[in-house]
Amino acid sequence: MKNFKAYWIFGLLGILLVIAVPVLLFTQTASASTAQDPWDGVPKRAIHVPHTDIITGPFDAPQDVTRACLSCHPDAAKDVMMTSHWTWESKEFDVPWRDEPVTIGKANQINNFCISAQGNEKRCMTCHIGYDWQEGQEYDFTVAENVDCLVCHAQSGYAKGEYGNPAEFVDLLAAAKSVAAPTRENCGSCHFNGGGGNNVKHGDLSEQLYFPSPEMDVHMGANNFQCIDCHKTENHQIQGRLLGDNYTIDPADQPACIDCHAEAPHDDQRLNSHTVSVACQTCHIPTMATKDPTKTTWDWSTSGQDREEDHFTYLKIKGDFEYESNLLPVYLWYNGSNDYRYLLGDPINRDGPTMINQPSGAISDPNAKIYPFKLHKAVQPYDTGFNYLLAPITAGPEGYWTNFDWEQAFTLAEERMGLPYSGNYDFAETWMYWPTTHLVQPAEYALQCSDCHGESGRLDWEALGYPGDPMTWGGRR
Repeated sequence: MKNFKAYWIFGLLGILLVIAVPVLLFTQTASASTAQDPWDGVPKRAIHVPHTDIITGPFDAPQDVTRACLSCHPDAAKDVMMTSHWTWESKEFDVPWRDEPVTIGKANQINNFCISAQGNEKRCMTCHIGYDWQEGQEYDFTVAENVDCLVCHAQSGYAKGEYGNPAEFVDLLAAAKSVAAPTRENCGSCHFNGGGGNNVKHGDLSEQLYFPSPEMDVHMGANNFQCIDCHKTENHQIQGRLLGDNYTIDPADQPACIDCHAEAPHDDQRLNSHTVSVACQTCHIPTMATKDPTKTTWDWSTSGQDREEDHFTYLKIKGDFEYESNLLPVYLWYNGSNDYRYLLGDPINRDGPTMINQPSGAISDPNAKIYPFKLHKAVQPYDTGFNYLLAPITAGPEGYWTNFDWEQAFTLAEERMGLPYSGNYDFAETWMYWPTTHLVQPAEYALQCSDCHGESGRLDWEALGYPGDPMTWGGRR
């Protein structure tokens, strides 16, 4: 009888342990996931000192404004001149397909939308944070007075004009008196219009973010985040590197969701189990271009024709386009860098599209996660003799947009781009990827199980390296 009683007690204890341990573990994990306050990761900003009575002027030239700024902030220009916002070029790095170190950036590289900044310096340099860019001449990056403080700090009455200079209507004194910490309006004046127009390039960066609704972007709409709340800044070095303008990216240089949020942020552990393989953005940014459409294709080969023009379908100076709204991302494994980034003079791929960049990552990469991208496809000119992409001079009295002569546009570009032109050209298809990180929607709009799993799921499991939908065979990476 005693033995029976002992077995009964031990059996009951075993049952209680089976029930209690998972509950305790679940409670502890859930508690840990909710204990972190996301607001702890948001920078606490100093109270801004109004400059209305500090700035006196008068200012005859924009460089006079910079000199006034430097009288109180003597290191500011030096700090700015160390950034890629100023240099438009990376530090030197090695790539496996080149014998010598290379750099990359807007100052010296090709893309697959506007093709190159050098082709239209009059307008492209509008978004450089310096003054007095000269057509076809090497810019002097050592002149501190040419640093444009106003483009990032003026809160009223300021806009950039040609060659990086202020627009003609700007009242320099009034703009200088309005300076404060950068806002979305400051950053967006350039970044929302990358690629030649509103939302052309990224798909998740557009003028809709000037005054977004909470449903459109939970950070900027619901909580009035400014760009520098996530893109943290020290000595004018701003966190955040563009995949398209870089080869490798140090994670320390990139903002990340876990800067503010726990790595296992959900109360439901089935969701937390996904964070090993799935980026936060994949579920929380279900679509891009939710208001302003984004460009998805650009065919330069059809330009120059006298056809009916429309901003969203065809322009004589640029060719045929496709724009899309509520665009579903393309999903790839991504570890934060590129496997490849096309460099000026690299050969094109004759057997398929030439990749301007190829995000790095694979199912076997422990540092990679499934990530959403915008894919932009283009048809752009290349040299059939040298087998590399060409960057025409588009603007100016002899540029392509004046006379629609490709031959002359390529010949003009020889000296500026440093690439000889063989005298023969054609057009090739290119692809370029942009990671999707903005337009984070409220939790109730996040993807549900059926959005990815099942017959109508948006993920191509086999392309991602799985034998099929993991829900059908219970697999994991």
